[in-house]
Amino acid sequence: MTDRLRGKTILVTGAASGIGATVATAFAAEGAHVAFTDLDLEGARTVAKSAPRPAGQEHTALLLDVTDEGSVSRAFDTLSAAGTPADVVVANAGVQLFGQDAQVADLDLAVFRQTVEVNLVGTFLTLKHAVRSMLTSGGGSIIVTGSPTALNGEGADFTAYSSAKSGGHGLTRAVAAAYADQGIRANTVVPGYTETPLVTTISDDSAARRAIVGRTPLRRAGTPEDVAGIMIYLASDESSYATGAEFRVDGGMTTL
Repeated sequence: MTDRLRGKTILVTGAASGIGATVATAFAAEGAHVAFTDLDLEGARTVAKSAPRPAGQEHTALLLDVTDEGSVSRAFDTLSAAGTPADVVVANAGVQLFGQDAQVADLDLAVFRQTVEVNLVGTFLTLKHAVRSMLTSGGGSIIVTGSPTALNGEGADFTAYSSAKSGGHGLTRAVAAAYADQGIRANTVVPGYTETPLVTTISDDSAARRAIVGRTPLRRAGTPEDVAGIMIYLASDESSYATGAEFRVDGGMTTL
């Protein structure tokens, strides 16, 4: 355990598995008090219990449905009521509906709406209440998990996901511009193809996996650990001059 994030409270959405679980645990290893939040409360509790703990302090596990404003608001209120308002918020929760998301002419409206509801509306609600909390506690850092599908042709067969992630990138820039003078920073981290439970449709298909790794300049799949370092930096005071930016950790995918 180090001291880079000691004294900070960090709320992470989608923290029961994948990138969310890994970065939340990495924050804990840097000395932060972490609120592991997820729709899967038992999963969040399991990850929280296994994470390193700052001296004398337990982490928090909270039920949080990013599509329900009341649920989002309660999570932030719980931290504030405990005297540990969120200094850093990672808006990471999301879905990718493989086998249902498609090119626009073939996409069902229900799939589009579900994807946007979780990935864009959920990010909006997370940022809305993060900002409200930070305005009363002196500012903070917001980190949004983005996607190459918001930046290049990777989204051709994922119309709903690409649309929602593009909206999230724009939302983050708007928040950064609106609240910079009030001590709130907002940045997007763009992982490339990262092997987590979210993408087993690709990782379990050898041909599909070879294709996506083959068009990644570093010629390997990403891991959640690859994302943790940049998120630690953005959560720390070392990044105090970074806002409104996109930090790409994608093996070079978006250079093509």
